[in-house]
Amino acid sequence: MSRASETAYEKIRNFILQGEAQPGMQLTEEKLSDIAGVSRTPVRDAVQRLENELLLVRSASKRLSVANWSDGEIDEMFTLRAMLERHAAERAAKRMDADSLDQLREINGVLKSAVNRSEPDIGAFLNANRQFHDLILNCAQSPRLSKLLPALVEQPVVRRTAHQYSVKDLAQSGKDHDELIAAFAAQDENWAGAIMTSHIRRAFHTFSETTNNGGKR
Repeated sequence: MSRASETAYEKIRNFILQGEAQPGMQLTEEKLSDIAGVSRTPVRDAVQRLENELLLVRSASKRLSVANWSDGEIDEMFTLRAMLERHAAERAAKRMDADSLDQLREINGVLKSAVNRSEPDIGAFLNANRQFHDLILNCAQSPRLSKLLPALVEQPVVRRTAHQYSVKDLAQSGKDHDELIAAFAAQDENWAGAIMTSHIRRAFHTFSETTNNGGKR
């Protein structure tokens, strides 16, 4: 892929993942060229990659839009993520060293600080949460997981869920992370896997409840 195509891919992807694009929003090559600051040829290459990642979709009439998942697709997305993250946690429990445990504690401390502000800092929460799960994935030492899992984690449904959390929900995420750290310290793969599964399923139900209630909690 050319440098221009890579630039287009990164800029359009960020446009989608950072919440600037609404689910179902129609996009044209002209608009995407403006967003990416490149011509339409590299934009077409970028669009193909983003379609493969299921971030962009085409209708029967070939119109391009930001993915807007059905309830069933969202359920499947969280189910797959829970399965993969459970496996990552189980592998990490047997491979995590003391330095990595210290890093997890430090990252979770940042996450809790973001939650405990007078106005929770969602951006800081998301960044710390990503770092926490990325470190677990690195400790799992599985090239296959490293290729499969990020696409599910980074899809914008994760960002929308975080913005729909109540302060209590955000604090619970930090508590789940504390228990994961305890499981890793004990090198207990079954405990780590169980906590990770409940952690992801909790996120799914939070998303479902807020979506069904019009985003209000």
